[in-house]
Amino acid sequence: MSWAFLEHSDLVASAAQVEAAIAKMAVEIQKHFKDKYPLVLVVMGGAVVFAGQLLPRLRLPLDLDYIHASRYGAATVGGGIDWRVEPPRGVRGRAVLVLDDILDGGHTMCAIRERVLELGAESFSCAVLVEKILPVEKPLTADFIGLRIPDRFVFGCGMDAKGYWRNLPEIRAMRGS
Repeated sequence: MSWAFLEHSDLVASAAQVEAAIAKMAVEIQKHFKDKYPLVLVVMGGAVVFAGQLLPRLRLPLDLDYIHASRYGAATVGGGIDWRVEPPRGVRGRAVLVLDDILDGGHTMCAIRERVLELGAESFSCAVLVEKILPVEKPLTADFIGLRIPDRFVFGCGMDAKGYWRNLPEIRAMRGS
C-alpha cells in the first residue's frame, strides 16, 4: 500500500529545490535573530526533517526544544488540536521560533502561537518548510516560508501520507488531490 502513494504521486519540489529554499530561509532567520538568543521549538513529528536540515545552517546561539501538536494524526483531513507535548514553561521572556513542516489552514500554528504567548514568550515567530496556497485567508502568516505549494495533499520532507514517506528528500503530491 505505501508504494502506491509514491507510484501515484507527482513531484512538487525536488530535493535540490528544497535544499535551496532551506538555505535561503537560514539566511533570513539569522538576520532576524542576530542579536537574540532564541528558543527554537520543533513541531514533532513532521518538522524533524526540516529542522535537521535548517539548524546546522544557523550560525547563531540558540536553545532547542520540541512540542507535539497535531490536527491530522494518520488522517488526511484536520480535526481538533491534539497536544501531546505542550510548550515548555521556559518560553517565558524568550524570543521563540517555531519550526513546522507545513502551514496548511494555519489552525495548528495559531494554537501553538496562542499557547506560547500565554506562557509569556517575549515574541513568537514561525518558519515553515512549505505553505499551501489556499483560496481562503489564514488566521496567521508564517514569518519564514521555504516554498509555496498548490493546495494538494503532499508528502515527503517530514510530511507523511497516512504515516508513510516522511523520509523522502523531495516533496510529492497525491494525484487527484
